[in-house]
Amino acid sequence: MSKSQQLTQLNKFLSEDMQAYVMKALQSIQVSSRHAIKTWLDGRSIQSFVSLFLISIFLSIAVASCSGSSSASKNDVKLKLVSFSVTKAAHDQIIPKFIEKWKQEHNQNVTFEQSYGGSGAQAAAVIADSQEADIVHLALPLDVSKIQQAGLIKSGWETEAPRNGIVSKSVAAIVTREGNPKAINTWADLAKDGVKVIAANPKTSGIAIWEFLAFWGSVSLTGGDEATALDYVTKVYKNTPILTKDAREASNLFFQQNQGDVLINYENEVILAGKNGTKLPYVVPQVNISIDNPVAVVDKNVDKHGTRQVAQAFVDFLYSTEAQREFAKLQYRPVNPTVTQEVASQYQPIKTLFTSQDLGGWDIIQKKFFGDGAIFDKVKAASKA
Repeated sequence: MSKSQQLTQLNKFLSEDMQAYVMKALQSIQVSSRHAIKTWLDGRSIQSFVSLFLISIFLSIAVASCSGSSSASKNDVKLKLVSFSVTKAAHDQIIPKFIEKWKQEHNQNVTFEQSYGGSGAQAAAVIADSQEADIVHLALPLDVSKIQQAGLIKSGWETEAPRNGIVSKSVAAIVTREGNPKAINTWADLAKDGVKVIAANPKTSGIAIWEFLAFWGSVSLTGGDEATALDYVTKVYKNTPILTKDAREASNLFFQQNQGDVLINYENEVILAGKNGTKLPYVVPQVNISIDNPVAVVDKNVDKHGTRQVAQAFVDFLYSTEAQREFAKLQYRPVNPTVTQEVASQYQPIKTLFTSQDLGGWDIIQKKFFGDGAIFDKVKAASKA
């Protein structure tokens, strides 16, 4: 059978697309191999050749399919970050650095969907699945614990990252009006008659819980008993006519709408406002609470979205020197030891810095202070009386 007859026979078996595929494959064969192929064809039927060739094509498709699966892992990845209101400025600087680093190392594009709000409200949204977060960076460990208790984060989440899952820190600051006309310099001064305090709501906001604990600890951890602490805190909340939903709303009410005599907020938020042109006197009380902000991968959601590797890499990146320097630029107190040393002189020293553990730990704090009918509810009711 001549070569032209062989090709004619092939036409009967192959579609036009397959013919093109075969011709391309045949053309790619080295000249040195042509004689061996011709000899093989002369001794066998063209049907056998076609059968074997089709098998090879199907195997090629199977291999390509497997290869395609590998390539799919390089498709763009989208991460959902849910965080508390005042971290946006930091993440706006950190996220592009991570995106660039991941692209260089993995040749993969990462995009972020971001959501910011009161820490308690954000945690509730994640639990309700209205926010399918891959990563949460919240104002206090209690909010992450609630997500874990709802079954979305594995127990022991705090051991999955350095520093027990704490990625940024701050302390509480007291901001006053120009000239400090009400002479507010200590926690005790917040209970004075005629002082109007702007604060957030512990039911929705992380800063509000830290505020409450700072108030309470300033008495109970400096020699006062719980009755004295309760009396003091009740007086402070009587001086708080509005409880905002989060720290950013409290700042806007105080700075932009000029309401209140005093604002309690994160030290970093107060300094940032000053850098942005809204500068007012403030004091960092010498008895203060370490405000510890945790980060965690939301296990249920990253497994659902197939984003675990990238999400964990972003969490790890937040602890890097590069990312921690960005936190420090925005006056968060860094947790990376190298950066902590670099910027130590930028922060006011604290004489007595207590932690949530000094108040019993988060399980006790939640039940004692913020559960339904607990101390905060009683204080709030008494302050309205």
